[in-house]
Amino acid sequence: MERQYIRLTKAEAEISAFRPGEGVAEYQVMIHVLERQDTYEEQLGALMDAYRELREGVLQGTVAAFMRFFLSDAANQADYVLATATEQLDCALSVVEQPPLDGSKVALWVYLLTGVQTRVQPGGLYSLTHGAYTHYWGGSAFNRAVNSEYQARLLLNDYVMQLMEQGCTLADNCLRTWFFVQNIDVNYAGVVKARNEVFATQNLTEHTHYIASTGIAGRHADPKVSVLLDTYAVKGLKPGQVHYLYAPAYLNPTYEYGVSFERGTYIDYGDRRHILISGTASINNKGEVVHPRNVRRQTERMWENVEALLREAGAGFEQVGQMIVYLRDMADYQVVKALFDARFPDIPKVFVLAPVCRPGWLVEMECMAVLPQQCSEYPCL
Repeated sequence: MERQYIRLTKAEAEISAFRPGEGVAEYQVMIHVLERQDTYEEQLGALMDAYRELREGVLQGTVAAFMRFFLSDAANQADYVLATATEQLDCALSVVEQPPLDGSKVALWVYLLTGVQTRVQPGGLYSLTHGAYTHYWGGSAFNRAVNSEYQARLLLNDYVMQLMEQGCTLADNCLRTWFFVQNIDVNYAGVVKARNEVFATQNLTEHTHYIASTGIAGRHADPKVSVLLDTYAVKGLKPGQVHYLYAPAYLNPTYEYGVSFERGTYIDYGDRRHILISGTASINNKGEVVHPRNVRRQTERMWENVEALLREAGAGFEQVGQMIVYLRDMADYQVVKALFDARFPDIPKVFVLAPVCRPGWLVEMECMAVLPQQCSEYPCL
């Protein structure tokens, strides 16, 4: 994994690159504002200028697959970013209120690839095709049903139909989801109930498998929207190509405490292994919160859990391309950022204010990694 830091006029970019000798190259990019006293419009402009400059320089020849804007105040910012971004961008777009903790009003994560053919599908998914595979990304799906349970149920049922239109299923093709839940301490239970029940209809059970996922606080501009959904699926996968991560010495199966997601997933391609680590916190293999009220110790235990999952996939933090770190309390930011900067100074990352699904967890992280490999059993990415 190659990593690079670029300081631009009014923004800074952290970049990870996986560039095989042949085939698709992929990039993870985090862009942060430098002038944090600027207005929101100025900060967003700085991000977009930086993104354009990168695309004309070190990212020349890439295609964006997925982009997420982290906003400090969606009610006053989302419309503007949507109007600005949709004029300039052609990729799956996620927009969520999760305030960047560096004091800026907006931050940006972008995932890019080379050598792929892109298309917006009629159902709203964004597809990228190369060789044997078509990748489907979805961003910021929502509805205004009466409560979080019905919203999550409708979102999942709609997504099942979108996948069916592409010849895919939730169980066989969906690899990653993100549920952003407004007022998560109140509304997460409804999301869990809906997900459990929809999954049961799709042959996703404790006896089969679930899907890597993050369920975290986040909100839409409209206060009537309780749940936002981002998704990632791949068509063209063969049986045995997808594997699930458990790290049983560190973590317990999620169904033991009533939820339905995988701790992590890895996908073998002919030239690489993709590793998707779900939102992971300071938890033990009995499902208990470890180190209550101590964010430093929780961060260290969280790292142990993530490292165990990566190790099970044959990787380590050296192969991680990006990290998203979620904090319940903004007062913990300086402590947690110092810990991450000391251990992972070069990995692109963003810290956002977003309470975890259990109040006792003060910090959570997710990440994506790429491990080079030669596997003649499957086509290359």
